[in-house]
Amino acid sequence: MSITTIAFPNSELRNRVIARIPAHQRANVDLVVFSDAERSAKLSRDDVDVVVLPYLDSGPTIELLDELPNLRLVITQTTGFDPVSHLPERGIQVATASGVHTGGTAELALALTLASLRGIDDAVRSQVSRVWEHHRYRSLQDRRVMIIGVGEIGSAIADRFDPFEVQLTRVASTAREDERGKIHGVDELPELLPHTEVGVLITPLNEGTNRLVDEKFLSLLPDNALIVNVARGKVVDTDALVAELATGRLHAALDVTDPEPLPRNHALWGTPNTLITPHVGGDTSAFEPRVVKILAEQVRRINDGQQPVNLIKA
Repeated sequence: MSITTIAFPNSELRNRVIARIPAHQRANVDLVVFSDAERSAKLSRDDVDVVVLPYLDSGPTIELLDELPNLRLVITQTTGFDPVSHLPERGIQVATASGVHTGGTAELALALTLASLRGIDDAVRSQVSRVWEHHRYRSLQDRRVMIIGVGEIGSAIADRFDPFEVQLTRVASTAREDERGKIHGVDELPELLPHTEVGVLITPLNEGTNRLVDEKFLSLLPDNALIVNVARGKVVDTDALVAELATGRLHAALDVTDPEPLPRNHALWGTPNTLITPHVGGDTSAFEPRVVKILAEQVRRINDGQQPVNLIKA
């Protein structure tokens, strides 16, 4: 891969990456800043071979990619790559930051589960009202938990649930075995869902998982089941979820929604038994040092003419 110019979304990130790389390991590439405001003054569109997308609000940058005739590679700062999944079909490679959000997202999946089951959200509301309300809430201990998605983050979530003495079921696109044991196929969901008390979603968003959690899926869950979504908002049919939550039959703890950001007047804000966080799963203090490390590795590899890590398949 012959590349001479790698464009970063801002100077701060570029400088942090440069600080991690000896000069001789970046001598063959220029590390520049590319943004809508700065591109015309600092670079020619023809110069850019690689673009590192912003971590947040990457949409405007993605819209500019069509203006780069020599673009060869796009590097994300996220594990998910659905906004740029179309690029490999155009001959533009995509490399993800797989691994940088693993711990943080797994932490939040566990935190959302515990907060919802133990009524922490209710306690916060009661604290604001200065009302002492004692209730017996459910424990995570002994719950029947299903994790849908068995990639790196799914495995990390399973690791964090292990000490809580749960009955764990794992589901992926196809049934198989791994070092942890049996993985059920998604085709088995109709038989598994009626026995699931906590369902954690960490599957990638693709054609097979878009609105996987639909009206039928939700109807098969037992009363008081909890849906925890730390995947992508579109894995869930929001209208179907709102309709089910409005009855009070199910619970939801959501770090991602569809649409996102969730508009102020959206019905999901007012549904009972619902806990919402604003897509903060991977955005922790652990994120920045890890993303800088992996970006530095990408620069070193590109400088030496090697393949980047975490390339997705076309």
